[in-house]
Amino acid sequence: MTTHVVVRPARPGDARILAQLRWAFKQEDHEEGRPAPAPARRPEEAEQWIRDRLGDGRWSAWVAENGGRICGHVFLCPVERMPEPYEDNHPVGHVTNFYVTPSLRNKGAGSALLEALVGYARSAGLEGLIVWPSERSSPLYQRLGFLRPEELLELPLDT
Repeated sequence: MTTHVVVRPARPGDARILAQLRWAFKQEDHEEGRPAPAPARRPEEAEQWIRDRLGDGRWSAWVAENGGRICGHVFLCPVERMPEPYEDNHPVGHVTNFYVTPSLRNKGAGSALLEALVGYARSAGLEGLIVWPSERSSPLYQRLGFLRPEELLELPLDT
């Protein structure tokens, strides 16, 4: 069943609701048995962080609206690459903070958000997109063409 959503670029004025949804997203992680992050921060810090990055263009984001209310979002951070002499060095995009409210999951909102992000990435000339998906979101990314990397290595620096 597909729910009607409108996807649009996020604006700095959306920062408050985006921060609230970020907190809801992280609360769900905690409820699924993951340890709670420490120290706790106030949502106002996230609100200012989001407002600053959307305002100056360092990050891009898209929101899904249902009935005029934001019900999901996804963020994109371009990652510059070092210049090299033989080809263009287009940035890659780091996809993160992908969230849809539980009541609208599996109804098309997530696909619509990712399709908007991918369309933007293509038009902006990004080299590719990278994401560290959750177990829950991995099938959606794969349906939209994301592949498991053969070259990427990761060194977690958690203490």
